[in-house]
Amino acid sequence: MVILQKKVAGLSKGTLDRFVLRARRVAGLYGTVNVVVTSSAAIRSLNREFRGKNKPTDVLSFPAASLAEKTRKRPALVGEIAISADVAVQSAVRLGHSPAQEIKILALHGILHLAGMDHERDNGEMARKEATLRRTLGLPASLIERTVPAARHSLKTRRRSSPASGSRRSA
Repeated sequence: MVILQKKVAGLSKGTLDRFVLRARRVAGLYGTVNVVVTSSAAIRSLNREFRGKNKPTDVLSFPAASLAEKTRKRPALVGEIAISADVAVQSAVRLGHSPAQEIKILALHGILHLAGMDHERDNGEMARKEATLRRTLGLPASLIERTVPAARHSLKTRRRSSPASGSRRSA
């Protein structure tokens, strides 16, 4: 389900609903994902309450507490994503693409978090997955690609592919 509490130029509820469904499928995430596009003030409040950070951010992901682990069934609700329309519009202007595309980039990023990925701890795995899915979905540069300096990202990639470094991936 998509809720547009704050309108974004070029983006309708139906368009974002269809995108979230497609992004979920290509990410291999099964179950419902709820998305709310809201104000920076609302995002700031959520960020303060759930992460202890009293500032707005672009996207927050909230995995659902599910019975899936206990029942070994796929959960009906995978989680929820909150996106700041205000931050998305500012980023879109700065990066030269549409606010609607920026909302989709942020939704994809949130979906990957709901799928269990964490770019702060995974040695670039989420960044690579996001870049691949971004191209599949026809989106401009992914959130991680824009925030991780290119030199640092390429260094991590070289280290991971170096035979001397060993594998850092967990099974």
